Formats: sequence, structure tokens, C-alpha cells
Amino acid sequence: MKPIRLKIKGLNSFIESQCIDFGKLTQRGLFGIFGPTGSGKSTILDGMTLALYGETSRKSSNYININCNTLSVSFEFQISGRNIKKYRVEREFKRDNKTGSPRSKLAKIVDVTDDVEKILEEGARNVTEKCEDIIGLRLEDFTRTVVLPRGNLMNF
Repeated sequence: MKPIRLKIKGLNSFIESQCIDFGKLTQRGLFGIFGPTGSGKSTILDGMTLALYGETSRKSSNYININCNTLSVSFEFQISGRNIKKYRVEREFKRDNKTGSPRSKLAKIVDVTDDVEKILEEGARNVTEKCEDIIGLRLEDFTRTVVLPRGNLMNF
């Protein structure tokens, strides 16, 4: 999987819409996300896992910014094989008024290969299953192979 673009709004410390264009980062192949504590590295990874799996890699349920009632995430990625395929997965979450916990409001995955949009699945569970099928990894496997959790550098 090659990340193309991540858009997040209302996630952790990001109130306003933010767009990370991975195109520049991946021009030379492998890349890393580095920065001081609190700079948003984990939030980028949370945005990716929320889009793909509907959960954060840290299994937290407190990820909607305290000043927001909704969160939106859009993640575009590419799968290379015999044919290059591009996908965009979008999810929106809202804060439950009674419990304060996030609830899925919208989920869809779209095939955007050749700039022709085709909705493949809608609904939180269906989108998660489709992402697992496309990427070939469940959340736990994705976080073990793509994300290097804090304090696990020596294990790597």
C-alpha cells in the first residue's frame, strides 16, 4: 500500500482541516514520520487507521477534538500489483450526546482508479472488511507492519 493523501478534521489536536500529501514524501520510496512529542505523528497514523478500520491504532475512544462534535477523515492510497489501483476511503464520526463516545456517521470506500469514481462499499463494517480485503491486513497486522509504536524501536 502506498499512501497518497490524508485529510483530517476534528481529530485529536487538529480542529481545522489538514491535508497531508504523501506524493512528495514518497517520491524517493521509503519515508518516515519524525518529530518531537506532541507534534502530531501519532495523529497522522490515527487518521490512516480510522479511515481504513474505523479505529485508532492506540485503541483509544477519545479521539474527537474536545472543541468539535464531529470528525472527518479521507485517505487515498494505491495498491500496486499486476494493475495499479487507487482507492479513497472516507469516514465521519460524531460524538454521542449521552456518552460522549464517537459513533460512525458515514463510511464509504471508492475506487478512484483512472479518475473514475466507483463506490465499492458503504457502512462502517462493510468498509472495514473491504479495506482488509484490499490491503490484506487487519488493524493489528497493519499496526505491527506499518506503525512502529513508541518504545518498540529496539524490537524493530
